[in-house]
Amino acid sequence: MKTLKTIYTAAAAALLGISATACTEDSPVTNPPVVDTPVEIERGTFAKGADVSWVTQFEAEGYRFSTQDGKEKELMTLLRDDCGVNAIRLRVWVNPENDSEVQGWCDIDDVVVKARRANELGLRVMIDFHFSDRWADPGQQFIPAAWADMTLDGVKAAMTDHITEMLTKLQRYGVTPEWVQIGNETRTGMMWPLGSLDSGDNFTQMVNTGYDAVKAICPDALVLVHCDQAENRYLYERLFGQITGEGARFDMIGMSIYPEPSTWRQTVDNGIETVKYCRQTFGKPVMIVEVGMDYREVEQSAAMLEYLMNQSIANDVKGIFWWEPETPVDQGYNKGCFDANGAPTGAMDCFKTDTEQ
Repeated sequence: MKTLKTIYTAAAAALLGISATACTEDSPVTNPPVVDTPVEIERGTFAKGADVSWVTQFEAEGYRFSTQDGKEKELMTLLRDDCGVNAIRLRVWVNPENDSEVQGWCDIDDVVVKARRANELGLRVMIDFHFSDRWADPGQQFIPAAWADMTLDGVKAAMTDHITEMLTKLQRYGVTPEWVQIGNETRTGMMWPLGSLDSGDNFTQMVNTGYDAVKAICPDALVLVHCDQAENRYLYERLFGQITGEGARFDMIGMSIYPEPSTWRQTVDNGIETVKYCRQTFGKPVMIVEVGMDYREVEQSAAMLEYLMNQSIANDVKGIFWWEPETPVDQGYNKGCFDANGAPTGAMDCFKTDTEQ
């Protein structure tokens, strides 16, 4: 259902006694001026999104973004105005300053900088909790160093504190996430070994802890559990079969799908079959929270996304997020969709079409 919600960010900050210019969530180097003016956030429609968690780091490193005709633009404004994006996904790490690769980016304060910017532009926000000091995915689900010696109850308490801090800081600026992810690509569980999918019902307890913590701050936010390889139904049978049997509380299933240019149609078709299976078996709505394809294959990428979007709408998928589309071509990740000049390639052009549900 299409709904409108007005977020009075400046008023919220004033009520809480917060200066809009004296907080660590402000970053004059990496963030354009944000005055937290009241904005209308359109919720409940098909999400045409982008995960741009790297943006502040790229900006600090000197990267800039532009339209196809060379006009420089702030990234989220560019995605909204030139690519049809209406939602932003942001990952959060616990203590990323502990990891030399990620260099402290995507901590709570950095996420607030990006979320405020998105909110002021009228973009919806998804928060993706990794519950790690660095990347979390099926091959690496490392517990935060500060939590490593805790019991399960201790970790659950730390999760609650982490979620509460993140969401409370967002609310200071009137930012209310529409979706919150508990873990990232968690087909093997999270925070190994304690939260491994093979460690009894520990992972389910963690999911429920996350769910309760989110709802305590943002009762209307939709809580997702996320699995990779949408085209592989078995992964979803195993993960969601286990946690639903153990009483997991969540609102939505998140999926990743990364087709290859030569086989993208079959991959997407298989993914849509998994969507149908999940909706029928687990009774939960589905969202594609990560998609990407080789930025050099512009026509193939555009055809893939348009087909995926059409199939998604036909099967009541709630939205699609391209993962880090803005990634500069010299960064070693080739599944974005911006060119060497920092301009969108056109792969996301289908997002500019009317998809109101």
